[in-house]
Amino acid sequence: MQDGTPENSTVKDANDLEYVGKAWQVTYKDVKHAEQRASQAISETIALIHADDTREITLVISGEAGQGLQTIAHILARMFMNGGLHVLAVSEFMSRIRGGSNSVTLRAAHRSVRALNEHIDLCVLLDKKALQRLRGRCAADTILIGDPAIFVDEMGMFPLPLKELSANIGGAIYNNSLVCGYITRLIGWELSHLEIALTRIFTDCDLLAKNCAAARVGWEYGVDSSGRCSIPPCEVKPGRILLDGSQAVALGAVAGGCTFISSYPMSPSTEVLTHLAKLAHAHGIIVEQAEDEISAINMGLGSWYAGGRAMVSTSGGGFDLMAEGLSLCGAIESPMVIHLAQRPGPGTGLPTRTEQADLEIARYSGHGEFPRAILAPGSPEEAFTCTAHAFTMADLSQSPVIILTDQYLLDTLYDLDPFELPDTAPGSRIIATTEDYRRYAPGPDGISPRGIPGLGAGRVCVDSDEHDDEGCITEDFDVRISMVDKRLSKLRLLREDLALPPRLYGPAYFKRLIVGWGSTAAVVAEALEQLQPVATSFLHCIQIYPVSKAITDHLHRAKQIIVIENNATGQFARLLKAETGCTVSREWHKYNGLAFSVDEVVELLRQEVEL
Repeated sequence: MQDGTPENSTVKDANDLEYVGKAWQVTYKDVKHAEQRASQAISETIALIHADDTREITLVISGEAGQGLQTIAHILARMFMNGGLHVLAVSEFMSRIRGGSNSVTLRAAHRSVRALNEHIDLCVLLDKKALQRLRGRCAADTILIGDPAIFVDEMGMFPLPLKELSANIGGAIYNNSLVCGYITRLIGWELSHLEIALTRIFTDCDLLAKNCAAARVGWEYGVDSSGRCSIPPCEVKPGRILLDGSQAVALGAVAGGCTFISSYPMSPSTEVLTHLAKLAHAHGIIVEQAEDEISAINMGLGSWYAGGRAMVSTSGGGFDLMAEGLSLCGAIESPMVIHLAQRPGPGTGLPTRTEQADLEIARYSGHGEFPRAILAPGSPEEAFTCTAHAFTMADLSQSPVIILTDQYLLDTLYDLDPFELPDTAPGSRIIATTEDYRRYAPGPDGISPRGIPGLGAGRVCVDSDEHDDEGCITEDFDVRISMVDKRLSKLRLLREDLALPPRLYGPAYFKRLIVGWGSTAAVVAEALEQLQPVATSFLHCIQIYPVSKAITDHLHRAKQIIVIENNATGQFARLLKAETGCTVSREWHKYNGLAFSVDEVVELLRQEVEL
């Protein structure tokens, strides 16, 4: 580690990864006083909470791209977390820099929240189009907030004259803090909670003071909702951090010993490249923005060949271009870690929306037959552990490992316990070669000793043509058979010894088993918790290929299997049928570009129980 960061580092704050492992420089002169006022306010409200951990609030901020929705979401998310609440912030946005109609849904609660719900308690409308898009999620008790100058004909809306208020505080650039102040008053919180959050967002003293002033204007203009939309703060949980899925993948790569990333920017995978670039200096990572995805994966293979630990990050269209490099990876038996961030296709599709439709391309891309592993994290914690484990899997099996995420997981903001980074990078499994070194010598489970050029006296010969155990080109039929068998024998290692087990939510004895992968995990788990249907459990598959024996055993115990996934054709259901011979009774699909919500899964479950 460099720059005075301790080797046994803990990620203290991930609002901006540039500050990972460093102390925040708080310059606001009144922050200590704000902390004291917040502590006093918390003490006064803890007594009101008692044992009730079901209180929560869902608020939505909607407007055009460029109106600062993300800034508002980050400020409020930090304020909620600093007030002892758990928080989830889900972004939904169009593929444009300005205009359109976007929204951010914040869900804050006294208990952990990890899934999106439909109902809105409080809705801030920054443009006229927003109300039309969100009416279906609003109920009679939803508090609507908007500028009277925009919503002239809307009755019962809480007024927030942004243009008028911001004119006296420096203009529309301070609207974000003004809105946050208004919401803070509306939910019954003291301004001090918001002031503390602002000190963590704005580190420039002058800018911080102006935003705090704007927040006070909003707070003073706001009104208490008289309990309609209030949730009290509670005891603060020390050490919590705010993190999105992209940051979790990036930190997992650091924990896995990543030393090289080469990628071509493509939404929604770009943020992983960006975050690793911020961490590069502190963790000794070389970052290369390649000219295209073909170059990116070949650079990654070159890094592994030379002794590095490389990852590439891309989305569906970029992964298409990596197919030949993936096949080369199989031929030369090189480790490789590929982060594939899913979005709706085909073609450009919906580049800022979410889907789980790239499973089959991850499974079957690349010509010829060779082993690979596919991991699909369903939470930021799993994104961290899966990415770190991917480097171990790739290194030990000398095979490509693909991490499948999606836009929903990557762009969602969560409050988490800090991730512990290891004291040292994972140990190298590279050997010093001897003069008689053979790169593809037979070994247990098809794994040959891996040397690199310059380390030892041997020659490290690799070739994309079929080759013998020295790496020299051959067309001998018997050698061809032995090399194919050698490569495919690695599947046992990936399926058993290195496999990540599935997670079962619900009773160990079940008749009905819901099966999912990736970001459906938290949604289904919460829906089951709400309804608690008899003899029904959820199997969250973290490693989706090769299909482990643990998954097969669970499937064969079920009387009824339901597979849920964000695609139109049931790609995972098809894989399970082919790999295990199970019978899938029903499939739940969603493919409009949005993730499943808890409400939708609850309704699907109710229909299933009534059948």
